[in-house]
Amino acid sequence: MTKPAERDRPQTILSRDARSAALLVLNRVLNEGAYASLTLDEVFGNMRLSPQDKRLAAVIVYKTVEDLLKIDFALGQFLQDADALNGKVRNILRLSACQILLMDKIPDFAAVNEAVELTRASGLEDMTGLVNGVLRALIRGKETLPWPQPGEENHDSVMHSIPAWLAGLIQASYPPDEARQIIAYRNPSHATTLRRNQVLISQADFEAMLARKTTWEVSPGMVEGAVRVQGASSLAKDLDFLAGRFSIQGEGSMLAVQALNPGVGATVLDCCAAPGGKAMYMAELMQNTGRVHAWDVHPHRVDLVYAQAERLRLYNIRPAVRDATIYQERFEQTMDAVLLDAPCSGSGVMDNKPDIKYRLTPEGLEELVALQARLLETNARYVKPGGTLLYATCSLLPQENTDQVKRFLAAHPAFVMDELPPGFPERFRPLYGEMGMQLLPHRDGVEGFYIARMKRQ
Repeated sequence: MTKPAERDRPQTILSRDARSAALLVLNRVLNEGAYASLTLDEVFGNMRLSPQDKRLAAVIVYKTVEDLLKIDFALGQFLQDADALNGKVRNILRLSACQILLMDKIPDFAAVNEAVELTRASGLEDMTGLVNGVLRALIRGKETLPWPQPGEENHDSVMHSIPAWLAGLIQASYPPDEARQIIAYRNPSHATTLRRNQVLISQADFEAMLARKTTWEVSPGMVEGAVRVQGASSLAKDLDFLAGRFSIQGEGSMLAVQALNPGVGATVLDCCAAPGGKAMYMAELMQNTGRVHAWDVHPHRVDLVYAQAERLRLYNIRPAVRDATIYQERFEQTMDAVLLDAPCSGSGVMDNKPDIKYRLTPEGLEELVALQARLLETNARYVKPGGTLLYATCSLLPQENTDQVKRFLAAHPAFVMDELPPGFPERFRPLYGEMGMQLLPHRDGVEGFYIARMKRQ
């Protein structure tokens, strides 16, 4: 997955190919609903770009998406009807406004010239005058833009580029100061997190492997076993990755598995498993023993689970194409543990995946909440007496987290909240309360994740 190491680092002028790549990605993401990270990988795979051009294109794409509502507000001061613009033209203006407003080392005149050239190269010669005029007006007026002030209704939405309805949900769910910090948070490092394959490489050999990566900036993560890396390009093509010596996995996701902590020889289910990171981690903790059932409803995503298991040489994984909302009678009370990392809003990872916040809608959130409830209802039936049900999301919203667990426990008296297992990182243990643990990026230094461990009596 393409992820710029430092989005706010001052940038130089983009090459023609880098600008074209950035525009192509933005058009796909903002006009067609594609995912930024996947689209960057696809576009970079189809274009011959230098490493510097790839980095610059990724930085400007993420920065534009991250600050989209702020950029649109600024452009809106000089456009009468932005929504009526040709989609490509609007995205050229957005890319250029991002450079003018948010990237200090790119000269304003260069941003305008690049935009006009990109408009012409896109076959939109008749729009070059508009692009030139709007951007020159933005340059003249950028110091006096009427930005919303603190206390004004649209301040958080515009200044932190978050849809107003979503900002309102967060404000209704947290104390005022905490809500402001959640909404304003921007991850300063955007490092990628790795963990070693515990069945394939020793800690000493893993550390020696990292020491050989002289272009990588390596630091310990917040979670036990996590290593944060910057400066590594094309990690998925790294020879040690391909050899199965390490996996790429977020720290919140790692904590969810550590909260479950399946034992050697256990039979466990990851019912929404793809692409397989948590299933693989469980298989490693179980020392390649027992059985990890890994389900997903989409065949092509189950293929990813198979590929991961093969790469990591894990032989206790049992991938299967299954709709986890449909009850499977033959698995009734057969699992020592069930992990449900439910489909969710992704509101806990907006700082790393900024396109998420524009894709989510109130109606979509309602559908997700209903789906989560069905998944809990169905997959709890597979837990043995004395077994564990671990519910997790990468969401910050109580509707998807504590509210779900409260409703489930009220309807299923056979289940009760359970304590965290021995060995769970002491740094995070105090965060676990009566209804589980809500991790907050600004406070805890990891993704926004919710974890609740329940036990069938």
